[in-house]
Amino acid sequence: MQQIDVEAISRAAPADVFRLLRDGSTWPRWSLFDAFELEREGAGDRLGVGAIRVFVTRVSRAREEVVELIPDRRLSYILLSGLPLEDYRADVDLSPAPDGGTTIRWRSRFRPKHPILGWFWRGLMTRTLTDVARQLAKAAEDPAMVRLAER
Repeated sequence: MQQIDVEAISRAAPADVFRLLRDGSTWPRWSLFDAFELEREGAGDRLGVGAIRVFVTRVSRAREEVVELIPDRRLSYILLSGLPLEDYRADVDLSPAPDGGTTIRWRSRFRPKHPILGWFWRGLMTRTLTDVARQLAKAAEDPAMVRLAER
């Protein structure tokens, strides 16, 4: 089992960070992802628990299901397909930063389908999640970007 734990700090309030995190349709504007699709709406909340989100890059098409959502505090998801990883779960926790703003803590765990490549996937996913957490932190500081997200 591989485990990753990265952090980023944003000057934005947790509510603004959460709006962008929750609304995958904004991600192609501020992150490394090229496209987003909402394959299935969540139960009771189209972007909530049960939603299946698809994030596309030049080399991947990751399908994720939202499994936990706590407004302004947490979004958790599991990987359904798109990468050679098993038992993938990520928890993105938001908390007030000591000097104001938000601490973004992105933790994930997974098993590579090919255990010999564990080092590779751990390194790649650490870089990817670090980049996305930093991009999210910066994007949430832009009021125009936050206004694009669904409430």
